[in-house]
Amino acid sequence: MAVALEDLKFTLQEVLDTFKSCLSEHKEVFLEHYVAGWRGLVRFMNCLGSVFSFISKDAVNKIQILVNHLNGENGAHYVTIQSMVKYELDSQLVDLTKRGSFPESGCRTLLRLHRALRWLELFLERLQTSTEDSNTSVMCSEAYNESLAQHHAWIIRKAAGTAFWALPGRATFFDVMNVGSPEQVMAVLGDTLPLISEVYQVTEDLYAQNNILELP
Repeated sequence: MAVALEDLKFTLQEVLDTFKSCLSEHKEVFLEHYVAGWRGLVRFMNCLGSVFSFISKDAVNKIQILVNHLNGENGAHYVTIQSMVKYELDSQLVDLTKRGSFPESGCRTLLRLHRALRWLELFLERLQTSTEDSNTSVMCSEAYNESLAQHHAWIIRKAAGTAFWALPGRATFFDVMNVGSPEQVMAVLGDTLPLISEVYQVTEDLYAQNNILELP
């Protein structure tokens, strides 16, 4: 049983290492590493109990869809987010105005993860600049309201707001990150956040250039 528990142990360092590998020298985002980074973020959320389950369960589903694309017969077109967007748009494999034939297109699927990544980025930024008496519930709610909330129906927003009040304190978050003292957590967050931010911005710009930031 000890081995199984060890396998489940999350460390923020793995997210840092994965997002370091996400970008090519030409600022293309490798889908395989993006997915791996998200797997780490899901493990982070799962370590905090059921509070984030409404997001982590959806993320797991989206991750699997992207993995299926990567491993499918057209996987060569899914090596980077850039190549995926070009391939799917050129091949008319994306529902642009209403949901129809391609609800599991790579473009639509990744957009949902992209929006959630912004929420996690904003929340982790607040954690990095927080003090011992900072309220994690407030920080998480603020980050959510600035990002994901605008894409969720009212009933989901209400459920999220309720769930966030059950968040553990700052010290628990730092323990879950499993990289040492609070000072070490701050240092690793300081290294990780710029990488997440850059991957987010490259993706945001790509989607904006192709007018696909609001896929149904």
